[in-house]
Amino acid sequence: MNLSKSSLNTSASGERLNKFMRARLKPGADKERIDERIWDLFGEEWAVMFTDLSGFSRGVEKFGIIHFLQTIYESERLLLPLIEEFDGILLKADGDSLLVIFRNVNKAVRCAVEMQKTAEKYNEKQTDEEKILLCVGLGFGGMLKIGDSDVFGAEVNAASKLGEDIARAREILVTQAVCDGCSDREGLEFEKIAKPPAGAKAAYKLVY
Repeated sequence: MNLSKSSLNTSASGERLNKFMRARLKPGADKERIDERIWDLFGEEWAVMFTDLSGFSRGVEKFGIIHFLQTIYESERLLLPLIEEFDGILLKADGDSLLVIFRNVNKAVRCAVEMQKTAEKYNEKQTDEEKILLCVGLGFGGMLKIGDSDVFGAEVNAASKLGEDIARAREILVTQAVCDGCSDREGLEFEKIAKPPAGAKAAYKLVY
């Protein structure tokens, strides 16, 4: 994880964290005390969502950059209103991936379900190459939130791995922390998957 100005931001929060990093690198630095101060200042509890579009890179190679832009446009047109409806905050949109945080883990789970259902309904009228094949990963817990630009933590890393690398099209994969924290389970089931990502005690496929 590169904590340079370019990877964080140049906001007050980003600059403060950079100062902590510089102090931490000094010989004889009290790293434990510095870490406590960092968590006191930036540590917050959030649910975090990473989305990805299955087969996207292959689609770009086969159908070209205009198809790439159209797919991005259509996916954001469908999904961003749902993020707002469920009180999520979009931190990043990077190519075919979204990074979103939620204060309420139940809302994060319900948002993920509605996103998948919305994509499925959209796909009913689309050709195979026009379909939006959504993958979602969710984590929940303490993390470092740096302004409105980024989050860092074990649950962030696990959610990223679940959503961008492990989940298949139409799947929602969640960490143990999401499973434990989700109290609104009506119509939902959690099926344990064999290999959780690093940083997660276990992971589950959400059946909706």
